[in-house]
This record gives sequence, structure tokens and C-alpha cells, in this order.
Amino acid sequence: MITPRVREILSWYGSENPGVRANLARMLNHGRLGGTGKMVILPVDQGFEHGPGRSFAPNPPAYDPRYHFQLAIDSGCNAYASLLGFVEAAVDEFPGEIPVILKLNSHDLLYEDGDPAPAVTGSVDDALRLGCAAVGFTIYPGSALSGQMYEQLGEIASEAKLCGLPVVVWAYPRGSGLPKEDETAVDVVAYAVQIACQLGADIVKCKMPAANIGLAEAAKVYKAKRVPIGTAAERVRHVVQSAFDGRRIVIFSGGPSKETADLLAEVKAIHEGGGFGSIIGRNSFQRPRRQALDLLSSVMDVYASKPRASRRR
Repeated sequence: MITPRVREILSWYGSENPGVRANLARMLNHGRLGGTGKMVILPVDQGFEHGPGRSFAPNPPAYDPRYHFQLAIDSGCNAYASLLGFVEAAVDEFPGEIPVILKLNSHDLLYEDGDPAPAVTGSVDDALRLGCAAVGFTIYPGSALSGQMYEQLGEIASEAKLCGLPVVVWAYPRGSGLPKEDETAVDVVAYAVQIACQLGADIVKCKMPAANIGLAEAAKVYKAKRVPIGTAAERVRHVVQSAFDGRRIVIFSGGPSKETADLLAEVKAIHEGGGFGSIIGRNSFQRPRRQALDLLSSVMDVYASKPRASRRR
């Protein structure tokens, strides 16, 4: 059954074909938060991105790809996202038990010159073969190679949508065009989210926006128009507004490992600011399984509650 809230969200995607909208509904209706319009997704691409020891040694059972599928299922996540190898190694044991997002590009840290250059590591055909509900792709606005990424995403998004697969974009400002401290500046995060939406993203994943403003020309406008960005919830609201006035789903990264109280404070700000949910990797799978399940349950408790001070989108 489609709830009124999910029906409202799907109405924002009127140009998409029935397959894309059905798979969006499939993710929005799955798991503990099904039907609420909120999402919690477990992403596991860190083995490629950061290396296996750094990623999985804190919780050795996580070396096994099956561990992550089971964690996503048992915690009641809306979806599980990973790269080709991890999905291939475990999907046969969990057919149809949770929507899967196949991430189609990634980069490693063995050589980096300041401009990340992710390689395409999977295909739309792979996603279809493995029964996935969506494809994922990372862009790095601020990289000297961002134009190449935008073109790759455009081609993949067109192919995926023809096949009925929604497109989830990891929009991460990074590269020689940006100082490190500006990668999470509120205007830069909002800009990256806007770029992702313009390139056809159905769902955008971004980092929590910080209070600083990175671009001098943007700072003038923010000051002149008194754009409210003083609190974390206000910054989340501004980022969501930048996604076509909230007519695209925006979910926020859990980021590096942190204390539970700090993570839940961020989740509360996302909820109050009108964000659509969280995509939490290291903060879940690097904890022992019981602690991870407790954490994800607490996150879902927040999203299942009525936000205190948000403008309902």
C-alpha cells in the first residue's frame, strides 16, 4: 500500500518512467521506516575507498560481504548500497530481502594527487543481472576531473532510467579547486546537491553542511538576503531547498566514526531540517553487531517521530 506521503514524493518524479517510480516506491516502502517518506540506508564501499584493514578491522566480521546484507536486513534499513564485488559475493543468499543499490564507480587511496578520479567499476547491466533497485554514482565537484564525472553520470543515468532504475548520486565536493575546510561549507554542499539534481539524480547523498561559507560571491548573497544557516537544522533545510525546493530526496552521510550522542544529534538536526534520512556506513558496521543494531534503531526512532521544528515538505 502506498501511503499519502510516499505518493506525494513520487508525484515529484512525474517525468520518470513507471519502472523508476516503482523502484523508488520499493525503497521508500521497505523496512522499519517504510511509508514514512524517510530513509536509512547502509552503504559499504569503504573496502575499496579506504582499504580493508582501515574499514573492517575495527569489527572483523565485517570482512564478510554477507555480514552487511544481514545487518541491513535485521536493522530494518530501506536499502543496502555497495560495489559490484560485495554485492555479487552475497546477493544470492538474500534474494529480494532488501532493495540493493549498486554503486557504479569508486576510487582508491593508493595514489591521489589532490583530484579524485573514480573509475567506473560496474554497469547498468550488472545492476539488472543482480536484481538491484537502483544504481549509485559519486561525483566530486571541485575536482579538475569533475567534467568527466558529470559526463559519465549523464550517460549512466540515461541508461539506468531507460531500464527503470533510479539514480542515487553521492555529491561530495573535493579536489584541488577547494580548500579542505570548504568541502562541507554550507553553500558548497548546497551547490553540489544542485549539480547532482541537474544531472538527473533521483536521490542525492551529501555530507552534513558546516556553518562556514566557502565561495566569496555566495557569501555576499547569503549576507544580503539573510539566509538562515545559524543552526544545523537550518543548514539542512537550506541544502534540501537547493534540491529543487525539496522535490528531490536528499539523505545525509553519517561521516567518520563518532560517538553515538554526536551522531544522533546530527540525525535530529536532519529530521528537524526536513532532510529525508541518513546513509550510515562506518558508524554502523564498524561497531559490534549488537551495538550497530541499537544505533540504527535509535536513528530510526528519531525519523519515526514528529519533528519538533521543521517545515513539512
